[in-house]
Amino acid sequence: MQTRHSGFTLVEIAIVLVIIGLLLGGVLKGQEMITQGRIKNAIIDFSGITAAYYAYLDRYRALPGDDSQAATRWGTSILPGGEKGDGNGVITGLYNATGTPLAESQIFWMHLRAAGLVTGSAASPKQPINSAGGIIGVQTGDGSASPTEVLTTDSLAGTGISRLMICSSGLADRVAAAVDAQLDDGIPKTGSLRAQKTKSLDTIESAAYAQPYSDTGSTPFTICKTL
Repeated sequence: MQTRHSGFTLVEIAIVLVIIGLLLGGVLKGQEMITQGRIKNAIIDFSGITAAYYAYLDRYRALPGDDSQAATRWGTSILPGGEKGDGNGVITGLYNATGTPLAESQIFWMHLRAAGLVTGSAASPKQPINSAGGIIGVQTGDGSASPTEVLTTDSLAGTGISRLMICSSGLADRVAAAVDAQLDDGIPKTGSLRAQKTKSLDTIESAAYAQPYSDTGSTPFTICKTL
């Protein structure tokens, strides 16, 4: 009696390895396409909001959110609570503000929606959501009535941002790095675009992230660009 040993031939093993390689290549390519899509969407968010802001400013000669004539212009049929700003030239409030009374950084979105410059109901003060599920909002410096600088370079006074900026939270590190590189200088602590790691409450910090962006694809960043 002869004993036969069953198993895979070299050709069969080679075929299996080729199939596995194709599957892995497809998965990696798919992930890269998703990342590129999120980078593109983040850039479109910044560009679109910037265009809407300047269109509103040009049309009404007032800042959205700070516009003191908004309630008169549109009435309660569009702005149910007659939401308006105080017209002092500063948009107060945090970029991710919630609740009532509404901050001007929330009313900002109501005014843009009432003007038809961004999508959504003008009755809602809710900030838009980015492709990573984070918040897109606006903030002037630290958000106070007399704004002081935030996101300074190496904690040095006079190197931060005290003007109005657009912030987008929860972006993966490689997405944030690519957006920074395309819209600014690619460095999180300098230029017109600054970054910090996204945290639970995610208050914009006094100092920007001091190290180069990581590239793990898993560390979320909040990036803010001046308007």
